[in-house]
Amino acid sequence: MTTTADQSLWLAALSPKTRPPLTGEHAFDVAVVGGGITGITTALLLKRRGLSVAVLEAGRVASGVSGNNTAKVTALQSTVYSQIRSKHGLPAATDYATASLAAVAQVAELAKDIDCDLRRSPAVTYAYTESERRDVDHELIAARQVGLPVRSTTDVDLPFEVYAAVRLDDQLKLHPVKYLQGLAEEVDGDGSRIFEHSRVLDVSGNRVSTAEGAVTADKIVIATHYPTLDRGLYFARMELTRAYCVAARVSSPPEALAISTGSPSWSISAHEDKVIIAGQSHSTGKPVVEPFRRLEDFAREHWQVQEITHRWSAQDPTAYDHLPMIGSYLPGNTTMFTATGYMKWGLTSGTFAASLLADLVTDKPNELAERFSPHRLSLKSLPTLVKKNAEVAAEMIGDRVTPADATSSEDLPPGHAHVVRDGLGKMGVYRDDDGKLHGVSMRCTHLGCLVRFNAAERSWDCPCHGSRFDVDGSVLEGPATRPLPKRDPR
Repeated sequence: MTTTADQSLWLAALSPKTRPPLTGEHAFDVAVVGGGITGITTALLLKRRGLSVAVLEAGRVASGVSGNNTAKVTALQSTVYSQIRSKHGLPAATDYATASLAAVAQVAELAKDIDCDLRRSPAVTYAYTESERRDVDHELIAARQVGLPVRSTTDVDLPFEVYAAVRLDDQLKLHPVKYLQGLAEEVDGDGSRIFEHSRVLDVSGNRVSTAEGAVTADKIVIATHYPTLDRGLYFARMELTRAYCVAARVSSPPEALAISTGSPSWSISAHEDKVIIAGQSHSTGKPVVEPFRRLEDFAREHWQVQEITHRWSAQDPTAYDHLPMIGSYLPGNTTMFTATGYMKWGLTSGTFAASLLADLVTDKPNELAERFSPHRLSLKSLPTLVKKNAEVAAEMIGDRVTPADATSSEDLPPGHAHVVRDGLGKMGVYRDDDGKLHGVSMRCTHLGCLVRFNAAERSWDCPCHGSRFDVDGSVLEGPATRPLPKRDPR
């Protein structure tokens, strides 16, 4: 397995009891594809409105991005308000703030009867260096303009100088896996079902199919973080980035949910006796140099670290115009819906996405529907979209003319990978710690870009649209749904 597949601090709490996979034919009012924060919350809200719901999850509930994050539920999110204001204007930023504040309140309400370590904590956007002060000042102004009760401060419980900060009190930290498992318990039963280990392979009309069964439903919600299927050209309108996390046992973990504005950004939170450091973001498939070591070095520089206990990572999509996409999967479609593009703030945005999706599914008016529609057109952001897709075209051409690394894998050391020529194409070869070689085609099964090896996670990642594959070719992240073909390594 990829090195970070099971090392999240949160995934250790996954229940050993799994739910059965989908087999046979079933009928429900609504089929929800995806068992993360958006899917499970949407399913619960719909069930509470009297509908029968089936949730189909490819792995385990909460085992994806929802179980690989920093566990922050907050309406203050780095510099998101100054960004949205510059791209869409103040009304859009205000709508985003309204939705985010409502999401924080909703999580608090949903979690009140769940043992998920829920606590109130301040959220802080801070300047780690003097040069970051200006961005913090801009975010303070924007946050006040959208109605957040923020204040300026330099008094933050972090063990280094903070040059400026925006603080929003009464935000939330929780254990995301315990929280989602608690929600799932309420979803499963009384005419609704959750099916685990049930990867959706096709959606045709009102029929959702897996390898061993199918569900028919009046409405379908695609809540897979990155929309599965290949309709709507979502892959062409989003950028996927990876970020990394380490947890370190320290004597005095901070209380604040903090994130700096610079690059690299240092995101800080805590759980029990551990400080969590996140960052080292990069576009999926692009080179990254020792991200875990850099996060560990940061932790050791500022805290007396007793032990690095966990290392994990996550992938996040951001829309070309920096607003989540929530609504009908295709223009005019009234039976299939989706949500994506949370910009690394999925516990908050995924929750307000669930509220909006529940309204759309039940034909209840929602004043935010047009704002977050996936089919909006942002003229100001069109140059960003054109640039992104030009970069994709360059990736598809450039990697094909780059020579292979070697002609043989005889001298490849354990834990390493390289590229060898495979007829007219290329093969990726990885040698595991036991000395066994694993060979895969390097053509991504999504649209044919050539994948690249991510040494930090021992995975093959696509630089075009963010698909990721394990060293044996199995799919780790979409939009790809089919594994890389295996090759005979040499």
